[in-house]
Amino acid sequence: MKRLLLFIPLLLAVALGVVLFSGIGKDNSTLASALIGKPVPAFDLASLQDPGTRYQGDVFREGVVLLNVWGTWCPSCRVEHPELVRLAREEGVTILGLNYKDNRDAAIDWLQKLGNPYERILFDPQGKFGFDLGVYGAPETYVIDGDGIVRYRHVGVVDDKVWREELKPLVDQYRKEG
Repeated sequence: MKRLLLFIPLLLAVALGVVLFSGIGKDNSTLASALIGKPVPAFDLASLQDPGTRYQGDVFREGVVLLNVWGTWCPSCRVEHPELVRLAREEGVTILGLNYKDNRDAAIDWLQKLGNPYERILFDPQGKFGFDLGVYGAPETYVIDGDGIVRYRHVGVVDDKVWREELKPLVDQYRKEG
C-alpha cells in the first residue's frame, strides 16, 4: 500500500505534464466563439462620451464593422491602439468600440490623449454585453457584417499582420457580399 502511495504524486505530475504539453504551440488568438454565424446579442448601452445617447443592435446594420473590446486597464489595448487609429484614418475601416469594465472618465481621457479610432463607443461598465458576446478579456476584435452577424473573432492585439492576414480579407469579403 505504501508503494502505491509513493506513485500517486508521480502519476499526478505525469498527467499534469501531458495536459500542459498538449497546449504548447496552440494559437489562443482563434478561440472559438459560439456566436460565429449568429446575430450580435441584443443590448441597450449608453454611449461612452454621451450617456444620454443609447445604442442597440441597429448600429451593426450599417455595413461591415470591427467591434473592438478595450479598456484602459488593459496593457495590450494600449499596444494595439495606434494600429486601430491607423486603420480608421488611413484604411477607412469602421470600428465600433466596446469599452469593457472600465471607468468612463479614464476612458474619455485615454481617447483624448491617444486618439479616437471609433465611430461609436458602447459603454459596458459591468461587462454584461461583453459576457453575452463571450468576451474572455481585452482586447478582442469581432468582424460583424452589415446584417449584424458575427463572422469572426480575434483574441489579442490587432497589429498590421493580423489586419492584413486575418481581418482585412474578411472585411473585404463581407463588403462585397453586402
